Amino acid sequence: MKHLGTVELKTSRLKLRRFTIGDADAMYRNWASDPEVTKFLTWPTHSDPEISRMVLESWVAEYGKDSYYQWAIEYEGQPIGSISVVHGNNQVEMVHIGYCIGRPWWHKGIMTEALGALIRFFFEEVGVNRIETRHDPNNPHSGAVMRKCGMKFEGTLRQSDRNNQGICDASWYSILRSDYFGERSEVGSGN
Repeated sequence: MKHLGTVELKTSRLKLRRFTIGDADAMYRNWASDPEVTKFLTWPTHSDPEISRMVLESWVAEYGKDSYYQWAIEYEGQPIGSISVVHGNNQVEMVHIGYCIGRPWWHKGIMTEALGALIRFFFEEVGVNRIETRHDPNNPHSGAVMRKCGMKFEGTLRQSDRNNQGICDASWYSILRSDYFGERSEVGSGN
């Protein structure tokens, strides 16, 4: 693996970029203050824009590390969510991705586009072997994003996680380097 840090990534509709402290009001307004957005997340709903600002200060302070990955999802010129590596393991060349997006942008393919960009980046540029993520089965739309990005369902660990609903099950998905490059070579060969 060759860690590159939070570099800017672009898709047809999105810019994935580093957060700035100036994003605090948009973060608060667009997703962090909405209890429907944070319902199945592991961090509490922000009660004040100052909390969003403090979170961003801690994230921005980490950007000097090549192994730190925390992107703002920018759509139509404003940040509407975040996507990041919440855990990594260099020994097995793995990154665990977490994400969230504001409610007005749900069901528009935006998160699938953002996760797909990270999958490409981590396999093609960083050289990871495994990308994984998980979701509460009571939030099936998150699992749909994972499947649309080619991730494979690995199973559900019962009562193995905690989110804002309390102790919960966790449905795990992953995609391996061999899955990614195998699927890409099959597409390229016309199969």
